[in-house]
Amino acid sequence: VLAAIQIGSTSPAVISPQPNNSNHDDRPIPQTTDDMQRLISRLGASSESSIVSAVLRRYRPLSVSVLDAVCETGPSPAKATLELRPKVLALQDPPHQNDDFDNMQQAVHQCNPENDTVVAHVCKFASISRSAVTDPDLPSVSPDDQSSSIMMGIARVLSGTLCTGDEYYMFGPRYNGSSDDIPKQKIRCYLLMGTSFVRVNSIPAGHICAIYDLEKLQLKTVTLSNKKECMPLRGFDFGLQPLVKVNVEPVNASETETLERGLLKLSLADSSVEVTATAKGERILACLGEIHLERSILDLETVYCDGNIKIRTSDPITSFRETTAWFPNEEDFDSFRNSKIPPLRQTIIPPYCDEEGLEHAYKGRCRAVISGRGCAITIRIVPLPRSVYECLKSKKLIEGCEEDIMMLGKALKCSNNESTLTPQSAMTALLGSLDDIDSNGNALLEAPILYEGRSVKAVCSTNGEVYIPPKEESTKDGEDEPENVDGLDEYNAVQECLRTGMDKE
Repeated sequence: VLAAIQIGSTSPAVISPQPNNSNHDDRPIPQTTDDMQRLISRLGASSESSIVSAVLRRYRPLSVSVLDAVCETGPSPAKATLELRPKVLALQDPPHQNDDFDNMQQAVHQCNPENDTVVAHVCKFASISRSAVTDPDLPSVSPDDQSSSIMMGIARVLSGTLCTGDEYYMFGPRYNGSSDDIPKQKIRCYLLMGTSFVRVNSIPAGHICAIYDLEKLQLKTVTLSNKKECMPLRGFDFGLQPLVKVNVEPVNASETETLERGLLKLSLADSSVEVTATAKGERILACLGEIHLERSILDLETVYCDGNIKIRTSDPITSFRETTAWFPNEEDFDSFRNSKIPPLRQTIIPPYCDEEGLEHAYKGRCRAVISGRGCAITIRIVPLPRSVYECLKSKKLIEGCEEDIMMLGKALKCSNNESTLTPQSAMTALLGSLDDIDSNGNALLEAPILYEGRSVKAVCSTNGEVYIPPKEESTKDGEDEPENVDGLDEYNAVQECLRTGMDKE
């Protein structure tokens, strides 16, 4: 036990071996076995574990030992900023580099409290009871907000000295440096003392503090600076997206304003929570999972709304997600299309089932007839491999993509005879049918029957005669069609419009 006391995480010089003036028999560290025996008799401990726990609790408190261990083994703030976390504890790059920003970035890496450049970053917000705040000048509760808690931003000072009462520019996480309209306001700094918050006049670089009156900005993270050339801190991007969404509303409609203030505090305190409002007036609360949702609802009722409100939640709202996949050959797709699998659920429930033409949507194909039944539009969705997308984007056949090009060419019937289809001919046909391509990996292709003008089934001539073009089988022997047939000129004109575009008619 003596060895555990003397070689603990705290050096012997931290706890003085001399008696404390307030308690002469309690503070001296035992130096001999007799001193230890007298101490054990006073503590009333019997077992070995209880003796060790009682003595170490008296002379080596866990909180002090952990804090001293962190101070002795952890890097200093300046070393952590410059060597261990240089990319995270750094500012985002501005749209245009300048010397002022370079000096500010260097000041953040140095973490010097005597620097004129002041930069601090608020990483999260916490709901604090007013009774835990030691500040005689703390603003009183407004008549509209009777909450007993306030929101404090937990910040780390990266450069310079943060002072109470000074004005600082506030940079949100999405600030890109293109706007000059940067909010600016005064702050109040507080020192974290366990569960208490004590107001102080200044906080030097490297320290963690709390800042009051930032919730009006409605930002989850804030970067403060005394210079307008600053940029937000890079920070971390965990890539987590809320999955479970519910509609929350108060049981008593008169408590709607209290709920809105509580939702604002919850979204600030928990960066994983998203709160949105719909055009119907719904308040959607999105969380990472069911357990996270239950905890958020409990905190919303008991902490952020002070337990003065009852909340009613809807069933979880789940977003639809779809994808596409290849079939090895066209026969597999036909068997899948002709299967007895029921249609997708969103095609039989409102409001999706009310969309025009949706009743014809089946297994990746959709056919809609416009008003007047003048024509029908057929759309087929097929997966577009990245390699084919790169070929269409660059408008040339890239080596190694021949197999994917052939697969897509056969699926879209780029040739009437698949045995004569080659990667180059399939690529030529795809480029000829390409109508539009975006930057997200999607492309819009016209069917050959459309851009070749063969989609016209009949045309009414000026004499009122209906012209129906002959089938390919009837003209394959080389017999030419008569030129004086009523409607032939109109048919050729419509084909030309489809080939060259309606705007050229």
